[in-house]
Parts: sequence; structure tokens; C-alpha cells
Amino acid sequence: MNRWIGWLLAVAAMVAGGVFFGWKGVILALTGVVFWLLLQFSQLMRVMRAANESPLGHVDSALMLQSRLRPGLPLLELLKLTRSLGEKCPSDEAGLARYRWTDPGGDALEIELRDSRVARWELRRGSAGPKV
Repeated sequence: MNRWIGWLLAVAAMVAGGVFFGWKGVILALTGVVFWLLLQFSQLMRVMRAANESPLGHVDSALMLQSRLRPGLPLLELLKLTRSLGEKCPSDEAGLARYRWTDPGGDALEIELRDSRVARWELRRGSAGPKV
């Protein structure tokens, strides 16, 4: 959901609570808003805890991760998919962040983020093929 829509809904809930139930309605609406914010914070902490438990820049399959990506994917959703923080890559452009995830087979996926959303990605296959 857009951040502005969330804030507008929170303000509308408090105004409606105040109009219909007075100060008790405002307190009830404020309680609902705080509960929603705590749920969002809890979700963020769960994702960050899972990312902390795996090695930096590691993913089970770079190819499978690539198939699940789409432009505009938020950073939180990307971290849910990878279950790992990416390795920072150098970037030429200001406002652009590049991260790399590598799988055990040597394939690497470099993802460019603009404004904390996936802008583009590139899959780099490992040089060694399967051993027979």
C-alpha cells in the first residue's frame, strides 16, 4: 500500500472516531493505528532475523530467484525471497544501489535498486559447467 494512503486512512479513522464517539473514538482509532504499526514492525523484524541467519549474499538458486523478480518489487519483498542480505556492488549512478546474490553453483544475480525498489537485474552464469 502507498505510504500516503496509509496515513490518510489513519487520520480518517481518528476523525471519524472523534465525530461519532468523541474522545473515546479518537483513542480507539489511535489504538488501532498503533496496533497496525506494531504488526508492520514485527513483520520487518521477522524478515531481518531470517536474513541475519544466512550468509551474506547467499541464495539457494539464483535462477529461481530471477524467475520471481519483477520491476518495482519492494526491498522487503526481495529480502523475503532471498532470506539473505546481498553483497554490495560498486555503482556508477547516484541513487542506484547494486547488490549481488550467489548460489552454490557459481551463478550470481546482480540486482539494481532505485528508491528501495527493484529496477533491473542481471543473471551471470557460473563458468564451470556440471561435472560428469
